[in-house]
Amino acid sequence: MMIRVRSRDGLERVTLDNSTRPLTIAQLKSTIESQLRVPVPNQTLSTNQNLLLAKTPHDAAGFTDMSNPQTLISALGIAHGSIVYLSYEGERTVAGPKQFNPAGSFGRKMTMDDLIAKQMRVTRQENPHCELVSFDRDAANAFQNYVNESLVFAVKRGGIMYGTVSPEGKVEVDFIYEPPQQGTEENLILLRDPDEEKLVDAIAMGLGMRKVGFIFTQTIGQNKKDYTMSNVEVLQAAELQAEGDLKEWVTAIVKLEVNEEGGADVHFEAFQMSDMCIRLFKEGWFEREIGENADPKLSRMKKDVVVGGKDTKEVDNDFFLVVVKIFDHQGPLSSIFPIENRITPVPMNALKYHLDRTRSLPFVKRISDFHLLLLLARFLDVNADVPALAQCVQTQMAVPEGYQLLIESMASAS
Repeated sequence: MMIRVRSRDGLERVTLDNSTRPLTIAQLKSTIESQLRVPVPNQTLSTNQNLLLAKTPHDAAGFTDMSNPQTLISALGIAHGSIVYLSYEGERTVAGPKQFNPAGSFGRKMTMDDLIAKQMRVTRQENPHCELVSFDRDAANAFQNYVNESLVFAVKRGGIMYGTVSPEGKVEVDFIYEPPQQGTEENLILLRDPDEEKLVDAIAMGLGMRKVGFIFTQTIGQNKKDYTMSNVEVLQAAELQAEGDLKEWVTAIVKLEVNEEGGADVHFEAFQMSDMCIRLFKEGWFEREIGENADPKLSRMKKDVVVGGKDTKEVDNDFFLVVVKIFDHQGPLSSIFPIENRITPVPMNALKYHLDRTRSLPFVKRISDFHLLLLLARFLDVNADVPALAQCVQTQMAVPEGYQLLIESMASAS
């Protein structure tokens, strides 16, 4: 059993053998004497941290919760990893290459890990860098209708959000790209295709847009769990936000919630992962391997961090979430063309059918749909044609006749 001991010298650890019998306060004091070189008669122990504020031996004597040497430490709630507080008289000599007396603030005995952990104080971040996030109604509906009607919130689904960021930090999401993926009730595996994402980024560049966030669904089974985001979801969201390298990056959750009439409503929530969360992720503090029995509402660290004044390796996921306000708008694109990488592949005649039913609109309006542009991009030059065509959509300028003939011939051939 490992017990942490905090004294005027800092936080140290002692190891006790509890394999044969329950441990008493006398055994704990004896272990402190042998491992930390503080004689038993000089020790005052307590579970109350105010002991360290005692200015005289008489003040310290007022802390009596651990004064009976026969009391079992388990009766005081002391278990593996617990902290007890130690006050002692006199000076203490610690063995080492060079003798020193670690008393008070000077000469404090601390390891490098202790120093680093004290810098890693995990607190709630009150304000997001993103003033608000506004979703294009058609894009949001196309995503939530699929997970509601086709997947019935039984498996997870995700997408990368693209749009614009204003100087004030307002994020507008104008389309959602759904990469190849596999979803289960608890996990979402994005099978990302670099070649396809290169096309998506070329379209976004022509549209004057960029990656602005990550959106995913939680399943009906997850609704019974007591968390906002699971430890697996926190890891995935932190990884994508770190990769996006945008301080206004938004993570959106779509889930079913029971309304007042007992029915189910689709509900959107938006967050940013806190600055500390992203720092811990980038510096490799998160445990990536999550055991089956791990509590999903806690993220486990490889080393101690400080949460609420306590050293711990487990952090409540809510500490990493910063709430973002949600609005909606009508963006420049439609979302009526079949969407990529879903259960039902985009049919060969989808382009012809789409152009036929929008024949009354100007040609640029007929192709003002990200998912249609992605289909066309597979047959065009990614460095020249794709951004040029997307720029026509952005400015709503007439599409050059050469592109029109090419697109119509592609539709006729399908």
